Amino acid sequence: MIELVLKAGLSYLLGSVMGSLVIARLTGGADIRTLGSGNAGATNALRTQGRKVGLAVLAIDLTKGWIATGVLAPWVLPSAIPSAAAPLALWCAPLCGIAVMLGHVYPLWFGFRGGKGVATLLGAALGINGWLLLPMMLTWLAAVIVFGYVGLASILAAVALAVAIAVTSPSAPLIAFGIVSVLLILYTHRGNIARMRTGTEPRARRLWLFGTRRGSA
Repeated sequence: MIELVLKAGLSYLLGSVMGSLVIARLTGGADIRTLGSGNAGATNALRTQGRKVGLAVLAIDLTKGWIATGVLAPWVLPSAIPSAAAPLALWCAPLCGIAVMLGHVYPLWFGFRGGKGVATLLGAALGINGWLLLPMMLTWLAAVIVFGYVGLASILAAVALAVAIAVTSPSAPLIAFGIVSVLLILYTHRGNIARMRTGTEPRARRLWLFGTRRGSA
């Protein structure tokens, strides 16, 4: 149990390192939470600060998710720290994945105002099993092309991850990871859902094949 608590805590602190806010502080730029949609994630960084910053933020937020599940979770602790028993050890990577996402959404270092967790979820899935990115990315791309809503595409990508886990890796820890991830992504996109219901959510016109009006992600 000590191992799970320690690694999940470190994953949360890692998730609290917000790519967009770190870049802003290093370059003297504006707090991205005061720009555009107010979200501290890669999409808002891309829209308000350009492609280079957006891709850098995406890389940082994705990498910390991968580190949490692919590096911290399997990390062998010093012998003085008790390791989790075999059944509990199976929960290590899923817990680290959830913890790093919570750190991204509620970052300790930045007043608990973070992003929506999609890029970090991608990284966490990559660290657990790289092939899980395939259904997520294909679903995201198809949804953006058909519907034009990045928020909806992100939600459906999280659902695709949960379904892929349930079909191919139906263990309780991973299924729990998939379900909690969907619920968290739904929660962080509640504003997008409300705007889609009222017809005020902008569309990503460059990717939406059936769109006729200008919009943004």
